[in-house]
Amino acid sequence: MKYDWCVTLDDRTGKYYPVVKAVLGPASRRLWRTKITGLENIPDYGGAIIAPNHISFLDSLLLMGILPRQILFVGKAEYLDDWKTKYLFPATGMIPIDRSGGKASTAALDAAASVLDSGRLFGIYPEGTRSRSGKLHKGRTGVARLALRTGAPVIPVGIVGTDKIQPPDAPFPKLFQRCEFNFGEPISPRRYAKRQADARTYREFTDEILFEIRELSGQEYIHRYAGQPEVSPEDETTASEALRQ
Repeated sequence: MKYDWCVTLDDRTGKYYPVVKAVLGPASRRLWRTKITGLENIPDYGGAIIAPNHISFLDSLLLMGILPRQILFVGKAEYLDDWKTKYLFPATGMIPIDRSGGKASTAALDAAASVLDSGRLFGIYPEGTRSRSGKLHKGRTGVARLALRTGAPVIPVGIVGTDKIQPPDAPFPKLFQRCEFNFGEPISPRRYAKRQADARTYREFTDEILFEIRELSGQEYIHRYAGQPEVSPEDETTASEALRQ
């Protein structure tokens, strides 16, 4: 199905977030052995970008239960094709987007900026999609563009273990497994704001964010986008080489 509409926020967006948080908060602690560090790095007020690695469908849901403030995410519009998620996901804080690029990408950026400008938290996965290998992939530059446009700080997050709780193709999560959510110190866009807003600036800012995520998650870094074909080990760019580029 093709989505030609622009992304907008309305009264339904996040309508049932308090209910979801009331359920997910205790569940994240009782159903799974969840370790949380660095939560003090989340600002008490004002817009901020939460930028985690993405290894499981559960990542967004558990973040909603853990964070002390409401967070909104963007999600693929195809979720709205299913009657089970058509109303639930937007009501819990998902902003549906068409991921085909072009005008859709601009609409997604506008929606995210409106969330941050209203003083709320916005969640974005710099890798763009879930990692099926468990490795950390090269980041898309949308997170850097968003931070520079709004001036919002970026809080890197390292998620560990949720891929063992619910791997990409698993229909249901496993209970009583361990996972970690490690929140890093905010990264201010001010240093990059003094430079020309071009592809190089966006790439350097994004790579800094990915470096911090790698430190927080302990993942192996692969210098290619998630979903790209595997390459031989001798052709693979190592993390240390990639993040120095």
